[in-house]
Amino acid sequence: MLCSLTNDVNPATVTLRGMTWDHPRGYDPLVACSAVWETRTGVRLEWERRSLQDFESFPVAELAQRYDLIVIDHPHVGQITREHCLVPLDDGAEIARLGKEYVGASLASYVWEGRLWALPIDAAAQVQAWRPDRLARPPADWRQMLDLAATGAVLCPLRPPHDLMALFTLSGLSGSPARVDGPELLAPAAAGVAYELLRELASLIEPACLALDPIAVLERMSRPDCACVCSPLIYGYVSYSRAGANGGARAAIAFGDLMPLMPGGRPAGSALGGTGIAVSARSPHRQAAIEFAYWVAGREAQRGPYLSGGGQPASAAAWEDAAANGGALDFYRNTRATLESAWLRPRQAGYMRFQQAAGARLLQALESGEPARSVIAAINRLFDGAQA
Repeated sequence: MLCSLTNDVNPATVTLRGMTWDHPRGYDPLVACSAVWETRTGVRLEWERRSLQDFESFPVAELAQRYDLIVIDHPHVGQITREHCLVPLDDGAEIARLGKEYVGASLASYVWEGRLWALPIDAAAQVQAWRPDRLARPPADWRQMLDLAATGAVLCPLRPPHDLMALFTLSGLSGSPARVDGPELLAPAAAGVAYELLRELASLIEPACLALDPIAVLERMSRPDCACVCSPLIYGYVSYSRAGANGGARAAIAFGDLMPLMPGGRPAGSALGGTGIAVSARSPHRQAAIEFAYWVAGREAQRGPYLSGGGQPASAAAWEDAAANGGALDFYRNTRATLESAWLRPRQAGYMRFQQAAGARLLQALESGEPARSVIAAINRLFDGAQA
């Protein structure tokens, strides 16, 4: 449902302020779409950026005081609902229709208490990455990857919260995904196995990985002289697969579905990422903001200026686009199965506080080589406390 500006508002007088995350994938496509939208409607958009760490943790309620449009991560929606800081974007019937337009659980991730709190504009999950100029194909399974890690050829982003996302993904791959409704988030036995896999990986790769996020890892991997050729658990960034990425000064990186823990396994259970565009309940131009949000998240923009502007769309039409795949080492085709079977993180109020604390606790455990039992118990206690 696309709303229209009321007759008493002159679009040429409307300027919307937006906040997104500080990476070309998060900023450039919105700027490209905003230029098209201003030409079409007269509504001007100005975008500001915040760091990846701020994006994952900064309170949305504070941003809603200053911006009309906010790019958010789906685990914020429970807190958002409690704080009444965003506008619900539609009703149940529209949600059912829109869900078919996006890959995986992208739309469902922004539905809470029967309302839609953001429209998906970017889709991502933890997948695997490798240098196709150095490695003909990625490791076929976890054992092969560990053998490669033992030679110093593997990087993995483990800076919180990405260490926690890796634990979630490994739990899903092992067939026992975390339980968002509790009472325990992680099943002790299965999550213990996942933790031990992660601990072994952390012991083999550079200690610097404990302070690296996905962007930092991909920046290093794309250097022509980098000895590391593979990352087994990393959020996909199509920017690094496109021809001429980084001005042609860096090597291209290929992405593919998660490797199975055992031969013949399925790439199920990756921790879903991506972003959605939300409208502030405090915006003086609420209707104009809603209209832009629907357009930029729609098929026309997602497959057009959003994609060509450097974005990683959430629209299924863009993921199926032959030109989009052909210009990016088949990024979309090669990671689609992982996206479609990705695991949706908890979204209740208090989750973001838990994610920050649990990621820090897990980092401490990986640094010290702590055994699984106490680590999983500590994470479960943190999750239980966050529900209060």
